[in-house]
Amino acid sequence: MTTAIAKPCGPGRPKDLEKRAAILAAAKQLFPQHGFEGTSMDAIASTAGVSKLTVYSHFSDKETLYVEAIRARCNEQLPEELFEVAARGPLRQQLESIARAFFALITTDEAMSLHRLLTSGAGASSKLAQMFWEQGPKLIHAAFEKFLQARTAAGELEIADVQRASSQFFALLKGELHARMLCGCCDPIRQEEIDAHIHATVDFFLRACQPRSIEVRPAA
Repeated sequence: MTTAIAKPCGPGRPKDLEKRAAILAAAKQLFPQHGFEGTSMDAIASTAGVSKLTVYSHFSDKETLYVEAIRARCNEQLPEELFEVAARGPLRQQLESIARAFFALITTDEAMSLHRLLTSGAGASSKLAQMFWEQGPKLIHAAFEKFLQARTAAGELEIADVQRASSQFFALLKGELHARMLCGCCDPIRQEEIDAHIHATVDFFLRACQPRSIEVRPAA
């Protein structure tokens, strides 16, 4: 049984945008739970409270909807402005903001379910796995690489290979905590433990990537 998702409402909001938002919300809920093959357009329409024809009028096919759902989820958690250097202040502060948003994204129930489906091969072809990578992790990495390039150009970081540095930063952030959560072999992780993990990751990254003339002080 599916549960209808309440459609966003607001004064002056065009009805078609409300329906599009409801469809995306349904897709973000159902694809991680049931995989691509296990999620029908009928189920998405029912959960969104719209007709299947309406779903197709907004998204031409299921692959398009799958891609848009991935992109929308990533943009919600890690919006472009999070990576804007001028607007986000000190380097450590911005790194911790990015780290916290990324860790929150990858540890949601939906992200965990989708990760298990993709890595097990259940409900996902190699094509769909590639689509997920292109519209999710790859875009996040690209935004962070651009951020690292800007901070390096400003003399705040000393990085020869920003692509590798970006990959290492996110790998460090996943760490043991994410692996334990994926395996389901740990109790709910306390916020204090997450905070300590994020602080330690940023400290480690800065010690490796800041110019030697800049002293790296651990977060308080």
